[in-house]
Amino acid sequence: MTDSQQPPAPGAASGDAKPQQEFGLHKFYLKDVSLEAPRSPQVFTRDWKPDTNVQLNSQARPLDDQGMYEVELTLTVTTKSNDETAYLVEVKQGGVFLIRGFPEDQLNHLLAAYCPNTLFPFAREVVSDLVVKAGFPQMLLAPVNFDMLYAQQIQQRKQESGATGDTAPDAAH
Repeated sequence: MTDSQQPPAPGAASGDAKPQQEFGLHKFYLKDVSLEAPRSPQVFTRDWKPDTNVQLNSQARPLDDQGMYEVELTLTVTTKSNDETAYLVEVKQGGVFLIRGFPEDQLNHLLAAYCPNTLFPFAREVVSDLVVKAGFPQMLLAPVNFDMLYAQQIQQRKQESGATGDTAPDAAH
């Protein structure tokens, strides 16, 4: 049996080959998790009037010079009832992604929007499970439009920089 060879990439024969774009997910993992229910069990004996605050943050960092990145999504959910903290959940969901051959603007978009969007359902599930296990009513977080958040971040940076063209955001929200 002979070894099979892949045909050259389009444009490779003429010498104007662009770098091949690669995107891959290598690993999802729960990096850190915390649950606090400071008013338990008293909170269960009072009327339940939840007021929930959700905070999102994402950050990315290169792991090597070969295109491997860690993206970490932090999701913090604080619910108060009757002006007292009922629970606070913080989840840090991580992922290792291979991203190569993309121009900087597309790389930034992948790291700041696409990757966190991929991680969010996992973090959302952890929050829901922890809240129920702590004895509280189920917490189902609404989906998040990370593309819109990224676009808002770019717009904000344009306004702050006076539209000088320095708009490449980092991957943090």
